Amino acid sequence: MALMFPRLARNFARNGYYPTDEITLERSLQALIPSTTGRMRIFDPCAGEGVAIAEAAHALGRDQVDALAVEYDQQRAEHARSLLDRVLHSDLMDTMISRQSFGLLWLNPPYGDLVADHAGASQYQGNGRRRLEKLFYQRSLPLLQYGGVLVLIVPHYVLDDELSGWLCNHFTDLRIYAAADPTFKQVVIFGIRVRRQDLAKPREVTQVRDRLQAIGAGQEVAEELPATWPWETEFTEDEDGNVSEVRILTDRFVPIIRAWEMTNSSPNFGRVLTISSSTSEEEAPPEPPTVETGPHLTVPMFPPGRLVCTNAVHHLVENGSLELTPYVRRHLAGDWGELCDEDKQTNQQALKCGDRLFSAYDISAGDETRLWIITEADRSVTTVLLPEDY
Repeated sequence: MALMFPRLARNFARNGYYPTDEITLERSLQALIPSTTGRMRIFDPCAGEGVAIAEAAHALGRDQVDALAVEYDQQRAEHARSLLDRVLHSDLMDTMISRQSFGLLWLNPPYGDLVADHAGASQYQGNGRRRLEKLFYQRSLPLLQYGGVLVLIVPHYVLDDELSGWLCNHFTDLRIYAAADPTFKQVVIFGIRVRRQDLAKPREVTQVRDRLQAIGAGQEVAEELPATWPWETEFTEDEDGNVSEVRILTDRFVPIIRAWEMTNSSPNFGRVLTISSSTSEEEAPPEPPTVETGPHLTVPMFPPGRLVCTNAVHHLVENGSLELTPYVRRHLAGDWGELCDEDKQTNQQALKCGDRLFSAYDISAGDETRLWIITEADRSVTTVLLPEDY
């Protein structure tokens, strides 16, 4: 499908409208993996004819996706309505949309300088060059859920110090590629929205920011969007002859896998195990701080369900600042840590009647001094988190 329909071709590049070329769209969508459960809402705040976000909906599973959009031009908005679930014919700056409503933000904003009489000029916040791309980024960002995916398509020269800083402060796992069609000097940026405390280490953030700035200044050239992404496809057949497809990221891009060992009888119970496909030896992580442990756990006092942690805790484990094993063992053994007597008694009662269980432990992990562990009342999930994650 062409991304510009003949009857709308005269609108090309009018009011800063630069639709995504077909090859760039196709390659970008291949980087997105559909969710296996639940519904998903995706959003394009300047959708044009609606083709890009419609194709995204189909790529992610049309029956599982609600595709919503805003478009300023009436003719393009009418066409988008024929492809999407809901389209507002409006200036994005005049809309009222609930925050954190969407799991995917597809943002190919208008390009150009922000003029003083633009409807959103008074809403712009920044000290650098005032650009439409930045304005639409500022207005759209709050609409994306934490953990949601951004696909941002802008000219590379827009990536000044300010915009590069915003991206690094709001997103993790940032990837930047040159669009397949070089006509408009576009780059495609992928990222996952996170809270500030869940960002990578400062040095890593600085490296990403420097790379974005170098590409923006023309000092470096972004790698072109790959024609194929590093996925291996496996097909499995069950006893009834049903064939299912599984896509797996190849070792080239995931040299190290870390997983929690949750086998009760394992001596590594509760530890983060590192599995590497590399033949070279990995640098040993720093030794975790020594902590006082409770009694050795042989059989948990209750089923923990699925063990999960927040991004902030995961980061502490990854950089060697925190070893979770003793705290998980204590929680499952009924050692509730630094709780008052009343709260400990509440936990003991919860063991009998099936209510939620809560533990709190003193830790020494950089600036963090307290760790919480919560097991839900139905014993389906045990979450390890920091107090500020709650």
